[in-house]
Amino acid sequence: MIQVIHRAFDILEFVATSSDRPKSLTEVANAVGLNLGTCANIMKTMVDRRYLDQVGARKGYCLGAQAYWLTGNNAYRKDVLEAARPPMLALTQELEESCLLAVLNGDQRLIIHRELCDHSLQVSTADEKHVYDSASGRLLVGMMNDTELVKFKSRYGLPTNDLWPEATTEPGFYCQIQLIRQQGYAFQESSRHFVGYAVAVRRGEEVVGSISVYLPTYRHTKEKAAEVLLHLHQAAEQISSRL
Repeated sequence: MIQVIHRAFDILEFVATSSDRPKSLTEVANAVGLNLGTCANIMKTMVDRRYLDQVGARKGYCLGAQAYWLTGNNAYRKDVLEAARPPMLALTQELEESCLLAVLNGDQRLIIHRELCDHSLQVSTADEKHVYDSASGRLLVGMMNDTELVKFKSRYGLPTNDLWPEATTEPGFYCQIQLIRQQGYAFQESSRHFVGYAVAVRRGEEVVGSISVYLPTYRHTKEKAAEVLLHLHQAAEQISSRL
């Protein structure tokens, strides 16, 4: 028997008990009979593989997306999903454009819900995408506090030119972050002939996700941009109030 695999399953099974409440490192280590260092190393791998999520630096751990999707369970971030669905449906109907709900997972933007419009030509995007290569991902990075942002940049580095050409240098990166914070939204114009807008979903002061609208460039006019931003902000406020 491979002991470390048993320990990983012990950790997963313990975190899954009362899965709506994050478990601290100390709590997990005590429950499975490991010292803190060994437990932290195993859990770091489980976070990297997305079987666990680390909920902030000191708030503990909960089940990650992979733990849910492996069993076909769609309850990942259930509270955010339930709050978001009605406003997102109304947003899609109002704009006649598709919208996405996304969360941050390591260096990936992870879509957890979509509302699709009826247009024959729609923007198609992967469920997982590098945060720097999407409006929703850039928004989630931009809304980090300064300490979180420094840690994120230290771990994942600056964007490459193909991901975010305006932010490939440190001054350029922080300039783009400041722009997102000042505007209250993130924007991406892709070389693949689409644009995206994203705004933050909050629980109190904490950013817990983003909603975004993507549309083909040919439908992107000044008037359409203003309409998208107006309704995006309204939908985000409705979702946040439901949380």
